[in-house]
Amino acid sequence: MMFPLFSQVQLIQDLPQFSLQKGSIGTVVEYYPMTEGKEDGYSIEGLVYQDTVEVSESQIAIAVANTKPQKVGSLVL
Repeated sequence: MMFPLFSQVQLIQDLPQFSLQKGSIGTVVEYYPMTEGKEDGYSIEGLVYQDTVEVSESQIAIAVANTKPQKVGSLVL
């Protein structure tokens, strides 16, 4: 699956080398197509302050919005 540029994605596994946990959300800012037999890669922004993290396609999934209403005080968002 090719993730479109500027789509929000979430990690589907921990990345201990960056102290990032599964579920962390970022934005795709670059796509790196690889040769046959190798996994495509992506640069993700928003996971590490003022930097990007390079991940392989199998490490991310499209972020799913939380559609459950949230109650804040007397307001329902």
